[in-house]
Parts: sequence; structure tokens; C-alpha cells
Amino acid sequence: MIESHELGKKAEALAGEYLQKNGYRILARNYRYLKAEVDLIVIKDDILVGVEVKARSAGFVVAPHEAVSPKKIQLLVTALDHFVQQNDLNVEVRFDIITYIFKGNDWVQNHIESAFYPFG
Repeated sequence: MIESHELGKKAEALAGEYLQKNGYRILARNYRYLKAEVDLIVIKDDILVGVEVKARSAGFVVAPHEAVSPKKIQLLVTALDHFVQQNDLNVEVRFDIITYIFKGNDWVQNHIESAFYPFG
């Protein structure tokens, strides 16, 4: 069985490939600010997207997208805001979640666009 860290890295690599094939340009991987980390920061059509990648092996208890807590959302918002300010960007921002469920060598992907809203 693949260890959790390896599973996460495999999922992040698959997500990056998937996004690039769908017209996104990767600006940053594992972007860190203070205690926050955004797995992928991508852009397409002047929309900056912070992407949280979640992976589980078959037999999970909590669905991968449900593992993004309000605290994690707050950290993601803070980090992506810092990225926007640091790079003096004037873009629309959204947050997506890409999930992977692995069963051996097989996997199922789900891309949830606008998965949560940073304000409100």
C-alpha cells in the first residue's frame, strides 16, 4: 500500500498534468506563506485558481473534499492573497479542489471548480 505522503505527491502530479492538458498554466507548486500551503496555483483566462489536491485510497471514511476544514480554507485564502499581492496581480480568484481516490493502480478524479468562497 502506498504511504499517505507518496499518495499525495502522486495526486499533485496527476492534478498538474490534468490542469495543463486543460489549458491552465502552472504558476506555483506547493506555495507556502506562513503556516499555509497551496498545492497548485494556476491561471487560465485571467482567472487565478488556488487548487487544493486531496487523495485517498479505497475504503476511506471521509470523502476527500470533505477533509478541507474551515481553518484550511482560511489558510488557503491568506496564502493566495499573499501570492496576488506579492506578484501585483489584477485577476479574478477562485478556489478549486481536485480529488483522487486510488484503488491499486486505478484512480478516480473529481475536479470541483469554485469549491468554496473566501468571503461570506
